[in-house]
Amino acid sequence: MPPDTSPMTEAQQRCRWATSDPLLAAYHDAEWGVPEFDARALWEKLMLDGFQAGLAWITILRKRDAFRAAFAGFDPEQVARFGEADVDRLLGDAGIVRSRAKIEATIRNARAFLVMGDGGEDFSAFAWEAVGGKPLLGDGTGPTSRSDAADRLSAALKRRGFSFVGPVIVHAWMQATGLVNDHELGCFRR
Repeated sequence: MPPDTSPMTEAQQRCRWATSDPLLAAYHDAEWGVPEFDARALWEKLMLDGFQAGLAWITILRKRDAFRAAFAGFDPEQVARFGEADVDRLLGDAGIVRSRAKIEATIRNARAFLVMGDGGEDFSAFAWEAVGGKPLLGDGTGPTSRSDAADRLSAALKRRGFSFVGPVIVHAWMQATGLVNDHELGCFRR
């Protein structure tokens, strides 16, 4: 049965982390933890979680449209062709997080994504296989920052040429894309 993505009612509650800002609440209610199966969308969300490292998620969420514009809609084929002029352009874009390491990792990761596809390995199937084809269920106490599954998936991504995909980043991505259901016990989305 697909997850309930309808807005919450007055009697419902959401995860505590999503109550401080209306943008976070909307993201929580409609996106966070919803199982994602589209390979390109999974890749985009992994790249955004990489940009979030060391920052608050709300920062990335507020800049998401600018990121999409700057990175050609997160089309891996286009991003894989980015060169030094594109890196310089992105470093000058105040609408995104201007980290050379994160920008270069995104370009490298686009190339790794394409290599996987060229080798017959679908990124979505790869991600979902890591959790046995269905979301792992957290303990309901709220989002955790790391898991054994994220450790394994991070290592598998690195073996395939990805960078900026450590276990904490990968776990956050797994939560965001519904590979892990870490909604709190009382949350209407659990």
